[in-house]
Amino acid sequence: MSMKFCILGTGSSGNCALLQSAGARVLVDAGFSARKTTQLLASVGESLDRIDAIFLTHEHGDHSAIVSGLNRHPHIKVFANAATSRVLQEKLDFRPDWQLFQTGARFRFRDLDVESFTVPHDAQDPVGFLFATGADGDLLTPRRRLAWLTDLGHCPQHIHERIREVDILVVEANHCSELLKNDTKRPWSLKQRISGRHGHLSNQSTRALLDSVASPSWRHVFLTHLSRDCNSPEAVRLAFTGASLATGCLLSVVEPGMCTPLHDFA
Repeated sequence: MSMKFCILGTGSSGNCALLQSAGARVLVDAGFSARKTTQLLASVGESLDRIDAIFLTHEHGDHSAIVSGLNRHPHIKVFANAATSRVLQEKLDFRPDWQLFQTGARFRFRDLDVESFTVPHDAQDPVGFLFATGADGDLLTPRRRLAWLTDLGHCPQHIHERIREVDILVVEANHCSELLKNDTKRPWSLKQRISGRHGHLSNQSTRALLDSVASPSWRHVFLTHLSRDCNSPEAVRLAFTGASLATGCLLSVVEPGMCTPLHDFA
């Protein structure tokens, strides 16, 4: 096994993925309660007792809700930068096993090479992640790379470079610009926040990113964090029809409430 991956849930109600290597089982974001996360993990044959660590991109509840329930799972290490951990710790009456890193740092956890990079979002110090495991040229455990890129209002050039060489790209396609514009549930100020440069990517913006990078390294692109009210799977698929993807690259639209199969990227 080189890398196994699945998305346990995505959307405004919670975001969480499971990443497995030969030596580690980790969650990438964990925006559900410990009880809900336990249920989601059980659906793919795993449990919180077997999770080694959680990597948090930022402090918003739909990415970090599990933290309040980790007093019953003290073995789990929680990787976050100082700003994210500080905001979350203020709400807790216990101390999780924080593993602090500086934004932009590269470090290793077991057999995972991890790189964090800054993203433009309205949180304290939000990041994206690159995960890599295996070795180049090794037929049994080949090098595999994954980029986790959610919650950002635009894509600076450094993000283009971070995602160019990955096998698996997870990126948000949060809203359809027209559906957001015509939405009657959200005040104008919230619409401005969502569509702003520190909000969320629209379908059109994410499509532009994929067309701009169009990497032949990509094997699977997951489109995530869809708004229930201001997007739809149909709108996403229409927006990405004809996207510049290499032959053989899969494009998956992950709907809210959907759990993807645990796939082995050997």
